[in-house]
Amino acid sequence: MAQSLEFSIVVPVHNESGNVEPLVTEIHRALDGRAFEMVFVDDASSDDTRARLVDLKARFPMLRVISHRKNAGQSRAIRSGILAARAPVVGTLDGDGQNDPADLPDLYRQLTRADAPESLKMVMGRRTKRKDTAWKRFGSTFANRIRKRMLKDDCDDAGCGVKAIYRDAFLQLPYFDHIHRYVPALMRAEGFDVEYRDVNHRERGSGKSNYTNFGRLADALSDLRGVMWLIRRRRNPGGMDEL
Repeated sequence: MAQSLEFSIVVPVHNESGNVEPLVTEIHRALDGRAFEMVFVDDASSDDTRARLVDLKARFPMLRVISHRKNAGQSRAIRSGILAARAPVVGTLDGDGQNDPADLPDLYRQLTRADAPESLKMVMGRRTKRKDTAWKRFGSTFANRIRKRMLKDDCDDAGCGVKAIYRDAFLQLPYFDHIHRYVPALMRAEGFDVEYRDVNHRERGSGKSNYTNFGRLADALSDLRGVMWLIRRRRNPGGMDEL
């Protein structure tokens, strides 16, 4: 089965009990007819998210559930899911239902099209009509402008959770907490190309966000300095040849 899979969908979740069933159902509807799997990573939820996912496996045999023993954050959950994924191409979605699974086939087709550059390793969503509060949109816009100016990654929406990416390329990147906001910059530093595509954005399904503007500020400043250091210290051989 693993050899025939085309697409693995990785979804990190933490206390998203009310969102997992509709999200699993929508992913199945969007990708029905493809050889795909869903890998939901429960990041040590304190509600019944894990139990609901396990129950859903009876209805959706392509659903796999990975469970962290301790809370490790969104970036670690994404990495755990990609490590567990069995397809060469991985799609990611946030677990709150704001990303639309209907966008996944378009991202996959753009990434794997016949005339795609060999160096193209990721197609990332760009939310054109955010359904967040004005305060959250302001914080995101401000952070994106600073990050884009400092890293020159040509990414207008680093917080968008919907992506299609080659698994092997992602696993070449260095891992650190919050890496999911810096993947475009790190991919480009590795010599890969990234393309963007406008995607839908929706109201949160249920529950509440695990992030706040102020809560991310200190980490964001530290992360930005760290990513700039990583990029400066990388050396690209321009490819490899076996002789």
